[in-house]
Parts: sequence; C-alpha cells; structure tokens
Amino acid sequence: MQANIFFGSQEATKEYLSERCSPYHGEVVSTAPICTQDDALKALKIAQNATLKTKTSPLAQRCSWLLDVAAKLRQNKEDLAKTITDEVGKPIAFARVEVERCIETVTLAAETMRTMHGETINTDAMGSGKKTTAFFSREAAGVVVAITPFNFPLNLVAHKLAPALVAGNAVVLKPTPEAPLTAYKFAKLFVESEFAIEDALSVVYGDAEVGSALIRSDIARVISFTGSVPVGKIITQNAGIKKVSLELGGNAATFVEKSADLQLAASRCALGAFVNSGQVCISLQRIYVDATVYDEFAQLMAEESQKLVVGSPYESDTFMGPLIDMESADRAMHWVESAIEEGARPLFPPHREGRMFHPCVMADVTDEMAIVCEEVFAPIVSLVKVENFDEAIIKMNNSPYGLQFSIFTNDLKMTQKAISELDAGGIVINDMPTLRFDIQPYGGVKLSGVGREGPRFAIEEMTEIKSVVIC
Repeated sequence: MQANIFFGSQEATKEYLSERCSPYHGEVVSTAPICTQDDALKALKIAQNATLKTKTSPLAQRCSWLLDVAAKLRQNKEDLAKTITDEVGKPIAFARVEVERCIETVTLAAETMRTMHGETINTDAMGSGKKTTAFFSREAAGVVVAITPFNFPLNLVAHKLAPALVAGNAVVLKPTPEAPLTAYKFAKLFVESEFAIEDALSVVYGDAEVGSALIRSDIARVISFTGSVPVGKIITQNAGIKKVSLELGGNAATFVEKSADLQLAASRCALGAFVNSGQVCISLQRIYVDATVYDEFAQLMAEESQKLVVGSPYESDTFMGPLIDMESADRAMHWVESAIEEGARPLFPPHREGRMFHPCVMADVTDEMAIVCEEVFAPIVSLVKVENFDEAIIKMNNSPYGLQFSIFTNDLKMTQKAISELDAGGIVINDMPTLRFDIQPYGGVKLSGVGREGPRFAIEEMTEIKSVVIC
C-alpha cells in the first residue's frame, strides 16, 4: 500500500507516513510520505539540473517515452482503475473510463508534439523592414510545477505530465493527498521507462507548506494548477514572474428551450449533474428551463435522476459512490437545507447515508439562493424557470464563474446566439456542459481560471517562443 516519492530517477522512502482511508469502507488503502519544504526544494533543484538534458533530448525519444507509458497503462488498466476506486471512491466503471482517457491523453500529447512547429516571418512586409530569413520556434520553458486534484487523480495528472515532458521540460508533481498511490503508480511508469530522461520527473506529497515552496521558488518557470478558487488566488499572489495556468471552479449551467427533445435533455442533464457525485468542475449545477415546458421537464428530470444506482463503487452497475469525505457530505446537506429554508422545493426527499449522498433535484430555485450562486461540488442540481432565452443568458452569465455552459434547442438562431453571447470558456449545444473531450482546449474565464489544457494547448502554455532573424 505504500506510495514512495521520486526525487528525479531515485525512489525514496521517508520515515513519516500519512494514511489514506477509503471514502467508502473507511479502511486504509494507501500511505504517502509526509514531505517538507526541504523536500520540495530538493526536487526543484533536481529538475533544474535535468533541464540541461530534457531541452536537448531528441523529440523522437520523448514521443517514444510517452507511447511506452501509454502501452504500460494498457497492461495495467484494471489495477489502476481499482486504485482510483480505492482512494477516491469513484465507481469502478468510471474509473476504467478514466484510465482509458489517460491512455488517450498521453498518446495524443506524443502525436501532437510531432507536428508542432514554428513558422517563417516576412520581415519585409512593412516599409521599415527588410528581406531576411526570420522565423520563430518553440522551446521548453524549463521546470514545470504540476499540482493536481482528487476528482480525476489519473487523467488530470496526465494532462500536465504528458505535455510538459514531451515538450522537453522537467516536472515536479505534487498530486492530491487523497490519491497518492494512483499518482505514484503513474509516475513510476514514466521514471522506469526505457526511454526516460534521467531526473526529468520528481514527485512530492504535502500540504500548503510544500505547495508554497514549489510556487514561490524562482526555479519553476511554469505553474500548472487544477483546484479551488481560493488556492488559485494564493498562487497568483505568490508565484512571481512565471507562467501560471489555473483550472479552477465552475458553476455550469444549461438552458432547456421549448423546441428541445426534453427526454434527451433530462437524461443528459441527470448524467451531467450527478456523474462522479457532482465532484466535477463542469458538473451541471443550474438548469434554466423555458416556462412553457418547466413542469414537464421537471418530472422527466426527477424520473431520470431516480434511476441512477447509488452504492458500492466496486459494483460495475453503480453510477454514484461516496463523496470524498464527511465534510463534503455535511456541506452538501447544508446546501439543500439552506435552499429549502429559502423556499426551494426538492422534487423527491433528500437522502444521505454518511458520505453517500443521493441525487438531489431542487425546484423553484431563485437567483438569490446560495445554491445557484456558489459552486456546490456535490450531487445537487437546481431548476430555475425563465420566460425566454434572453432571460436565461442574463442569469447564466450573472456568475463569477465561466467554465462551460450548454443549451438544448432545435432553433438554429438560438444556437448562434448562445455561441456569441454566453460568457464561458466552452459552449456545448444539445448536450450537458459536463461534456469534455481531452483533445479540445479546456479552461474558463473570470474566476474559472486562466490558460487552457488539452495536449496541444498545454504544450503552448509550457513552452516559450524564440524569435530568430538571420540577416
């Protein structure tokens, strides 16, 4: 069960360990070293020295490195899926999907880097210029610090490691404390690969003290963080002059228009609201429904939500397992109770058993209620009645978050209006806003963050442009 750390290519065992207990059955499923600021600084210095090799390594080697890791992932799919379920309680069916997506993310990063290049510049295009040979190229930024969350403890690590390493950077990874063994097993595939670049990847565990040491150091040239808005603000205040990419919170919303296929909309909204127990940055939280179909849609939404199987995450037919910890379950119940006190109405009785929180659909929700203003990060979705799409746009955009929105409609003009007027990093038409393809640019506006993920776009974030002129 022990998850050691990697200081570059050297694996180390520390004397002091923390235990990770399953959020489902409460038994110890893994352990992790308790790291210090000194450990963080040691890892950074190793990474700094490694950049002399990573930046000059052949691209063919780096691509082969990632493809070798992808092949090893395929061989260990079930073990990694079970480890994810053990540590964060994700239902095994969705843990398997996450491993498959991780394989695709790593493979895509390798394939993308093969075709990324600079371009030539016409320096005689303006009167003040002259004819030269001029171009720009992309070079590795140097040392990348990657900090990852619990909800996708494998694939979100891949979205940082794969682009960073294939671009020629060295990386220090601080994974979520909730899934140390998942990160360790994944990192081990990189470190032990026959194509590995020595000391290019280090792994340290720790709390805010360790994270602060990584962020404040001048050695790091890129900070790539996925997590909460409060931590994101701390990073921006303390990182100094370096590239910072933040994938933060969300308050995803959709609009269901009267011309939409209501059955389809209800089934997809139930999936988007309750997958991973609502613990997704783009989890559907607000559903704005045209007043003429509100009652019909609410009934369909209630029916679809109650079909979902809640139970042991080790059963293949389970849709929802436990929330990550008891604090999250307590907070979710508080959201519901607070909304009821403010006048909202649950479509069926809220049900909670310890960390197990069943789907909850709240009707008659108004703009003033906290349940639609803040990110709940739990299996709770709110229905809001609106008179038309213009009203819905105002309400959807009236949020400090802007990660992903969607709309269900068969009206082409309304589709065009949604694309041009909704204020978010991603817009989805006729599906849930929780839809994400790993190949796409992914990120938000406003408090939802800065920068974009997706292999091609992360590589751009983790490289610098060098301009060259030959006279």
